[in-house]
Amino acid sequence: MLRDDFLWGGAVAAHQVEGAYDEGGKGLSVVDVLTAGSHNVPRRITDGVQPGEVYPNHWAIDAYHRFEEDIDLFAQMGFKALRTSIDWSRIYPRGDDDQPNEAGLAFYDRVFDCMRAHGIEPVVTLVHFEIPLRLAKEYGGWGNRQLIDFFERYATTCFERYHGKVTYWMTFNEINNQYNFRNELYGWTNSGVRFSRATDPERLMYQAAHYEFVASARAVMAAHRIDPALKVGCMVAANPVYPFSCHPDDALLAMDAQHDTLFFSDLQCRGYYPGYARKLFECRGWDMDITAQDLDELAAGTVDYLGYSYYLSNTIDHTAQPTDDYDPIACSDPRMVDNPFVPSTEWGWRIDPKGLRYMMKLFDERYALPQFIVENGIGLVEELNAAGTVEDDARIAYLRAHIEQMERAVDEDGVDLMGYLVWGCIDPVSFSTGEMKKRYGFIYVDVNDDGSGTGDRFKKKSFDWYRKVIQSNGKDLA
Repeated sequence: MLRDDFLWGGAVAAHQVEGAYDEGGKGLSVVDVLTAGSHNVPRRITDGVQPGEVYPNHWAIDAYHRFEEDIDLFAQMGFKALRTSIDWSRIYPRGDDDQPNEAGLAFYDRVFDCMRAHGIEPVVTLVHFEIPLRLAKEYGGWGNRQLIDFFERYATTCFERYHGKVTYWMTFNEINNQYNFRNELYGWTNSGVRFSRATDPERLMYQAAHYEFVASARAVMAAHRIDPALKVGCMVAANPVYPFSCHPDDALLAMDAQHDTLFFSDLQCRGYYPGYARKLFECRGWDMDITAQDLDELAAGTVDYLGYSYYLSNTIDHTAQPTDDYDPIACSDPRMVDNPFVPSTEWGWRIDPKGLRYMMKLFDERYALPQFIVENGIGLVEELNAAGTVEDDARIAYLRAHIEQMERAVDEDGVDLMGYLVWGCIDPVSFSTGEMKKRYGFIYVDVNDDGSGTGDRFKKKSFDWYRKVIQSNGKDLA
């Protein structure tokens, strides 16, 4: 049975809903120079904001001006919690500023006050792909050790300002995405780094991740020093990797491939480099910038809980060879293959509810920490009908199946679960494609891919369904 104070709710990110990219003293972030794309057309990184390019995050769904309306709708569903991010470039517009931007701080005061007034607990991510652009262009992003100090100052500013309003924090969103260093989008948004331009992109990925681990550890220690009641978690994309067959080589390869998640959670949950990572650095001949003080801080700054997203599972076959349709955007290893036992969305994401339970069990047995599912959801092509709603039965079926497996992990496997947040609870700009037509929310937003539309909000069928789920604490899934 789920705990009485279970945190049901939803999740968004500042850059995917706020818009107002140049208001309130905000500086440019790495996302502000990402063009629109699609499933078949990758988003591009431009050198600053260029005339004639389309930047969907510049307008998003205008939550910067309409957040009160949105939070009221979330309250109507009965949300106990809402996850969002603080846009680093609103607080320190350049990233290396001496003083924070008061207008940005005051904006998030209003957002968190509004949540609190509606009985909604803020769950706040410090970096959800919103690294100030100057830190990427002038410092080389997280490939530069100096960013640890800039981040520590930013995190401390946020903890000091909001600790009476925000209890639950996370440091870096889906920090493990950059494991797929062949995907330019992930390196840019995770770390402000263009791995394709590096002499040794794999080494740079691990070095950037190390600096982020140290920064995260310092943030945990700062939060506990400022207010011992604060809870700081890490956040990873949880993607189980299954062996394609019972061949021992498939099983061993799947264990190794699972490090694309576990390496990042190992460092932040356990506070030390595992043997497999140390051996990798040795075999590659890398002289990594990892100091004795870094190791002490990693050990002292382990997280209070493990936050993660879950969308899909992967399957790996040791005999597979790269083919013309291998997509380095989607897979970090060319030996990933289709799983014949699970269906896929039209964007190629495997729908595998049992994979969620698999990861919950794996995390519990590995770390014995409280867990928080801070993203789960499905993107669908949807249109308003004549009644001004969306009959999104496919979303209801998807969420129902995942909640059922989540509850089994708690009831049968003993997982300590804090809450469950549905991703894109109001339609956001899709991170991976920059589209609006890939819709996730319980609330339809009348905004099109080109930014046209009224911006009006409409309740989908899933709105009332999720309200019943929350009211029953997960018992009524019909």
